[in-house]
Amino acid sequence: MIVRLRRHAAALSFVAAAVFAAMTLLEFFYFRGLSGGLASLDLRFLGFSESEGFAWVAALGRPGAEIILVWHYLTFDLVFPALLSATLVSLILKSGDRLPRFAAMAETMRAAVALALALPYTIADYAQNIVVARILSDPSSAGAKSMSLASALIVTKFALLAIPLIAIAAFLLAALRKRALPRDVGHRFKG
Repeated sequence: MIVRLRRHAAALSFVAAAVFAAMTLLEFFYFRGLSGGLASLDLRFLGFSESEGFAWVAALGRPGAEIILVWHYLTFDLVFPALLSATLVSLILKSGDRLPRFAAMAETMRAAVALALALPYTIADYAQNIVVARILSDPSSAGAKSMSLASALIVTKFALLAIPLIAIAAFLLAALRKRALPRDVGHRFKG
């Protein structure tokens, strides 16, 4: 069943890009206005300090925190990690089909490889969403440990997201190289 996702790589990529675009528009044209121009914690790729996290929550205030909680964490970010992971799995499978060794593997093995590359990101993203949602829902009970955990999970999420992206790029480059190699050999013998 998972291997069939490769057939839907284009559709999944389109939908994931559309949801990402909607989330980005909300961030820059709505959420930043609520926080006085401060970037959401989700976009701080290198993490943040405890004081930076609490400054963002304080700038949002109770109404802003509720808006972000509802319009980001309980809507878009509830769906996006799973959608992005399904897209990554489909792209890994699709790009891997161009490589004879990967294509020759059993379907369950190809599915396991694709899941092993994408699933850690999904788990980290949902864990981070839970921690940040808890901070937003009850800022007074959020302490230094919560902020530190949220920051670490955000950095981990982006690091784990890089793994399937690098795998897809490597598969595509290997397929391009394999396809270009016979042409180069032919030109060498002609000259």
